[in-house]
Amino acid sequence: MALHLIKLCVGADSLDDLREWVSERAMNAIAAGLEPHTTHTTRMVPKRIEELLDGGSLYWVIKGQVQARQKLLGIETFTDADGIQRCRLILDPSVVETTGQPKRPFQGWRYLPQDDVPRDLDSLGAAAELPADLRRELSELGLL
Repeated sequence: MALHLIKLCVGADSLDDLREWVSERAMNAIAAGLEPHTTHTTRMVPKRIEELLDGGSLYWVIKGQVQARQKLLGIETFTDADGIQRCRLILDPSVVETTGQPKRPFQGWRYLPQDDVPRDLDSLGAAAELPADLRRELSELGLL
């Protein structure tokens, strides 16, 4: 069973903000002759790398709701210019919208077990076409 990460998407006010940022980074990578994946740098290195790379994703919390995910493609450790060990999460450039799931603020990243992940929005069928606010209310009522 895959293991995932969850992290606050600091600086993004909406899912569209995240998508624009990812798209810009992917285009810059392509222009530089690199793979179009995006990366996210963290200070802490996950210990359960093998489980994360077995189909795991990074779930993004935007404005108090889990709203999207990106598939984890790799995890690299490196030492920055200040001599501090860092971790680079290599992410698929596709941002997959998920059903909203409330999440309180926290620092850094956390492991997210498969049983706790929100469903991808496209798995809802016709309900995916509903406005986001209505979907959120229905989800909070346990109707989605």
